[in-house]
Amino acid sequence: MMRRRFLFGLIAVSLLGQPMAGYIRQAHARIVFDPSNYAQNVLTAARSLEQINNQIQSLQNQATMLQNMARNLQRLDFSSLSQLTGALHRIDGLMEQASGLSFDLDTLQGQWRSQYPESYDASIKASDVAGAAHGRWQSAMQAFRQTMNVQSQIVENVRGDGDLLADLVTRSQGATGALQASQATNQLIALSTKQQMQIQTLLATQFRAEAEDAARKAQSEEAARETTKRFLGTGTAYRSN
Repeated sequence: MMRRRFLFGLIAVSLLGQPMAGYIRQAHARIVFDPSNYAQNVLTAARSLEQINNQIQSLQNQATMLQNMARNLQRLDFSSLSQLTGALHRIDGLMEQASGLSFDLDTLQGQWRSQYPESYDASIKASDVAGAAHGRWQSAMQAFRQTMNVQSQIVENVRGDGDLLADLVTRSQGATGALQASQATNQLIALSTKQQMQIQTLLATQFRAEAEDAARKAQSEEAARETTKRFLGTGTAYRSN
């Protein structure tokens, strides 16, 4: 009896399973293609591709920015500093070689009191007055000579500045980055500053020479009056009895 019941149960399950399997197959066949789901997947894929393209473009922009930064930070492989300072040092050397009245203020004051006294002592000899006048004349001549030496040195420097100026302008125009352009511009400004300093030095030497020559003439007039006064004396020798 139990075997029969078991067999009947198997047959019933098999009979019931056939319709259920058919229903399942039909259900699968109905949901194999879902248009809305497919469209949503396509839209998601397009958005993902757009995000990837944006990331690629951002990386490309960053790479370009880094290249520009590297280009802008590239240094100029040229410096005119030694040439500019060398020219100024040569002029300074001429200034240090100046004889006569000094450019140093303290030294100048002592020399001025010695060579250009406000008055002459009564005991000073005429020969001393003449010797002092000759010394002032030599000092004035040396001042003019120094002015001409400085002028000659500046002319020589200006000739060299022409080639340097052309070189700096070429390097400035061919600069690959902001730093190179800035450095070339700074050197051009330094060249202009050096030329202005040369002009100031030249004016200082020229005005010094002119001032010394004017002082020499004024002192010579005073010395001449003092000499004439001593020569004439009190005038009693020429008075009638």
